[in-house]
Amino acid sequence: MTHRLFEGKQHASLYQKYRFDPPDDVTEILLQYLEKKKGQPHQLAVDLGCGTGQNTRLLAPHFQQVVGMDISESQLEEARAVQGFPKLSYKVGKAEELPFPDGSVDLLTAASAAHWFDTESFLKEAVRVLKPYGCLAFFGYGDNFKFHYGSCGDRLNNIYEDVRQVLLPFTSNKVALANNKLQDLYEAIPFPDKERIEVIPVKVKRTITNTIGLFETFSMYQAYLKAEPSAAKALVEKATSRFLEEMNVSSTEAELELSMEYFCVLACKPQ
Repeated sequence: MTHRLFEGKQHASLYQKYRFDPPDDVTEILLQYLEKKKGQPHQLAVDLGCGTGQNTRLLAPHFQQVVGMDISESQLEEARAVQGFPKLSYKVGKAEELPFPDGSVDLLTAASAAHWFDTESFLKEAVRVLKPYGCLAFFGYGDNFKFHYGSCGDRLNNIYEDVRQVLLPFTSNKVALANNKLQDLYEAIPFPDKERIEVIPVKVKRTITNTIGLFETFSMYQAYLKAEPSAAKALVEKATSRFLEEMNVSSTEAELELSMEYFCVLACKPQ
């Protein structure tokens, strides 16, 4: 089953504006893994569930061709609007039905997306399209955000936890797979050569505006917005006011620090 939770134009616009670019450390891990396991040439990378192309664009300098795939045309419209990447192309499509010949792909990757795939169907396709020694690389981050600003970090964390609790009833069980660091997907990968990095610590600077915008990109917030629009809007308005109050600032462009933990699943197809 394909989950279709990110298709609206407004949601796609929020995604492009507020979602994180994958950190350099994570990109370097997957590129080093591919170099170690397969080596050159790096001809074709496919970024699945690519959304608005944050991860896809980072791959472009390292491959002869990069294809981003997503089921949402709205997401891909946002991705295509970013110019200057001639090696990139985008296709509407599902991870479970890959439009590539057998043994043609060097790298299949997914950034904060693999938990939405139908595991059995996807892995059959992955085995089919990967070259010998081609690699899988999936990564994402859990929901254990920690905020820092002066001495009020704990109070900022309480605001986030309050938002998270409101959204919990609207959270898909697929999100739990991501918060479990793709353990089930890792175990299902049929390749013996595989590894899972559970903690890659990352710190980023975010304005209050960008932090609230990030919350609005969450699938569970979008589900809440659809079910109870007034309550959902009030939730982010209240969170914004509380951030301003606790940080003792007047502008939502004030910056705070966000600590988070990325994870990564890597695997190499045998010859």
